Amino acid sequence: MPWTDQGSCNGCGICIDNCPVGAISAEAEDEKARIDMGECIHCGVCHEVCPQDAVRHDSEKVPERIKANVEMTNKFMDACAYYLGDSKEKMTCLGRMIKHFNSEKTIAEKTIQELEKLRS
Repeated sequence: MPWTDQGSCNGCGICIDNCPVGAISAEAEDEKARIDMGECIHCGVCHEVCPQDAVRHDSEKVPERIKANVEMTNKFMDACAYYLGDSKEKMTCLGRMIKHFNSEKTIAEKTIQELEKLRS
């Protein structure tokens, strides 16, 4: 999924002008490009035309997303222990979160399998 690196974007508007579905706009406050993911069709044009290389791909955010997931899980574990009054609940919560992420992995894998079928 594309996103704009606000530190690199200079507000030139080339990506806005070239987006075939009008999914990119500039905020009046700083004139930097922002992508509306609800409208984006993932065509890649914005990546290709940005002279500042400010349109980035979400694969760059993988470490950040992993860190956020671990922090969220730790928060839930602490909350389970606190509200349920049992430190054993932390490990039970951890098990539930591992099941959750395994489920998400399964969904992603099966989605990829179905998408691969579209190639044939």
